[in-house]
Amino acid sequence: SVLPVFTGKANCPYYARAELLADYLQANLPDFRVHKITQHPDKWEQWLHDICEVNGWEYRGSPIIWRELLDRGGKGLLLGGVNDFLEYAQHYYGITSMMSSEEMLDIAEENLQACIEIEKEEEEIKSLIKPLQIWITSASASICYQLIPLLANGEVFGMTTEISIHLLDTDQFKDILCGIVMEAEDMAFPLLHSISLHTEIDEAFIQADIIIVLDDVLLNHEVQSLENYIREVSEICQVYAPLIEKNAKSGVRVISSGKTFVNLKAMMIMTYGKSIKPENVIAVATSWESAAKAMLARKLNMNAAGVKDVIVWGNISGCNYIDLSHAKLYGYDCAIWGPANFPRPLLNMIYDSQWIHSEFLSAQSSLSSRVCHCVGMLPAHAVATVLRYWYHGSPPGEIVSVGILTKGQFCVPEGIVFSMPVSFQNGNWEVMTELEINETTQEVLGCLAHELIQEKLIALKEIKEMHPYGADKITS
Repeated sequence: SVLPVFTGKANCPYYARAELLADYLQANLPDFRVHKITQHPDKWEQWLHDICEVNGWEYRGSPIIWRELLDRGGKGLLLGGVNDFLEYAQHYYGITSMMSSEEMLDIAEENLQACIEIEKEEEEIKSLIKPLQIWITSASASICYQLIPLLANGEVFGMTTEISIHLLDTDQFKDILCGIVMEAEDMAFPLLHSISLHTEIDEAFIQADIIIVLDDVLLNHEVQSLENYIREVSEICQVYAPLIEKNAKSGVRVISSGKTFVNLKAMMIMTYGKSIKPENVIAVATSWESAAKAMLARKLNMNAAGVKDVIVWGNISGCNYIDLSHAKLYGYDCAIWGPANFPRPLLNMIYDSQWIHSEFLSAQSSLSSRVCHCVGMLPAHAVATVLRYWYHGSPPGEIVSVGILTKGQFCVPEGIVFSMPVSFQNGNWEVMTELEINETTQEVLGCLAHELIQEKLIALKEIKEMHPYGADKITS
C-alpha cells in the first residue's frame, strides 16, 4: 500500500493549497489516506535538508510531497511540489484545486498560528516533566561508568521517574566523558531524559537534586604525607560546598562515595556549606558491608543475599570495625528448618569462633584493600542501593550502615561523620539507637572516633600531625 506524505512550512500558501486538496481527496475517496507534517518556518530548512539527505533526494522548496511504500518498509518515493501533486490528482482522480491566492494566504496564516499553538502546548507538556537532576563528580572514574545503567533503568527511583545525569570532571578527561555520554545515549534508556558533560566548575550542581561525590586522592605515602592528602580533600570540598549552596536545590541530597576519605568528604561539605542540611549528606558504607557478607557467606557455604544486619562502624574507607553481634542468616541450610523469613543469629551458626576472632578480623585489612581496588561494580551497586533505600525505604527492620553526622548516638562524640546502623523510611533515615552494643564494641567506637576527629582537625588546619590508633589495637 501507498501513503502520501505532505510536508511544508506552516506559513506556505502552496502547502495550504496541497493540504486542502489532499483533505478533500481523503474525505471523498475510500482508499485515499494522507499523512501531514507541518513545520515551523524557522525549522523548515534544516528539516528539509535532513529528510532529503536520508532519502537521497535533491529538492528545495515548500511543500515537499512523497509516497511511502508501506510494503517496502516505508521507503519514500518523491512526488515533488504542489504542481506535481496537482498533476497527480488531475491524472488519477480527475480533481484539481480551484483555490484563490487570497484563500491560500488566509489558510497559510491559520496553519502558522495552529503550528505555534501546538509547539507551545508541547513545550508546556515538557515543562511538566521535571526529571531528577543528578550530578556526579569525578565522573571519569570507573564507578560512574557502572553506576549510570543502575540509575537509568528505573530500579532506583521508580519506573515513572525520569532523570537527567550531569557528569562533572576536569577538562583533561573530556574525551572520556564524551564517550560515556555517547554510550549512554546509544543505550536509549526510557527514563534517561538527558545526559551531559561539564568541565567548567562554575556551572557545577545547577538545580541539582542529587550529588554523588566520587573524588578520590591516590594515596602514595612515599610522595606526600597522610596529612597533606587530608588537606587536599578538604580543599576540594571547600570548592564544592559553596557551589552546592549557590546552584543546587535547597533540599539537595549529597552522597559521598569512592575509595578514600569517604567520611571526610561528607564532613567537609557540611563544614564549608553551612546551609546544606546535615540530614541530607551521607557517606556510603555498603561496599564494605557487602564484601563482609560475601566473606561470611563463603565460610558458611550459602548465598550472600541471606546474610543480613552486618554493621560497619567508624571510618568507612579508613579504620573501621565490622560488627557481627546483630548479624542474621536467612535461608541457611542446617538441621533447624523454618520459613523463608525465619532468621538465625550468625554467631550461633559459625561454630568455629576462633575463625571469627582471628581469620575474619585479620582479613578486614584485605577486605578494605579489595574494596579499594575493585573496578567499580561493587561501589556503584552500593550507591544505587543506598539511593533506592533513601527514596523508597529500606526493608523493614533491616540494618543499613551509613556515615552520618553524629549527635552523640552510641556515645560517639558529636560533630564527626561516623558510620553506624540506620534504617530508611519515607525519604529519611533514622539511627537505630535501640540496638544494644557491648562494652568491647563501645571501646572500639572510641578508638574509631579518635581517628575521624584527628582527620577533621587536620582538614581544618587546627593541628598539623595526626596520631591515629593502629588497626591492631581494635579487637573484638
